[in-house]
Amino acid sequence: MSRVKKKCLILEIDRIGYHDAFELQRTLVAARLKNSIADTFILLEHHPVFTANRHETFKNILVPSELLAQEGIEVCRTDRGGDVTYHGPGQIVGYSIMDLKEQGRDLHQYIRNMEQVLIDTLAQYGINAGRDKKHPGVWVKNEKIAAIGIAVKNGWITMHGFALNVDPNMEHFRMIVPCGITDKGVTSMKALLGQRVERRELHERLIYHYGRIFKRTPEKVPDVAEFRRRLLQACQYE
Repeated sequence: MSRVKKKCLILEIDRIGYHDAFELQRTLVAARLKNSIADTFILLEHHPVFTANRHETFKNILVPSELLAQEGIEVCRTDRGGDVTYHGPGQIVGYSIMDLKEQGRDLHQYIRNMEQVLIDTLAQYGINAGRDKKHPGVWVKNEKIAAIGIAVKNGWITMHGFALNVDPNMEHFRMIVPCGITDKGVTSMKALLGQRVERRELHERLIYHYGRIFKRTPEKVPDVAEFRRRLLQACQYE
């Protein structure tokens, strides 16, 4: 008899600021730690932003603040692993709030699984992506197509996740040393395919592979705004 898969919640958000998404993740992590919600997979886009976690990594932003302001690019500190990263329109960001106690408490395997979600999704578009021995993320030859940065909070609850380059403004990557890596490039699905990718279809494929690899049954939250309101209200009364 096959084992019944546990569900995972799916939150799909059009576009959101980095700070807002960060606070949403923190709320979800607290709720997951209390077992108030299931594992949760968020798919969204960000307004243009560079993120980094230490003073040293902010040095990999190569342009002055005046130019960043002109381009409408925010700079935010974060608590995930990795170096400076760009997020912006045309990029799908996937944040995973997952209890690793139910995944063997193995962070390295979790990262490999997250990479596999992306590799298998890209394969459906005919893109032969893989891993790099020295650097996390997903690569097509010598160019990164998806960055990965993870944080694990008390109780083995994950947050943050991946950023998949679908059709972002590639000029923005020239303003940083992406992920602190100087000898490799960055690419996107549009650059490789020569055409735009339909976002809804891409979401569905990412959700399918996330559920398959992590052995979860995806359950979409139909009204994300109402879900957030109730979650915040519950936190206030606890």
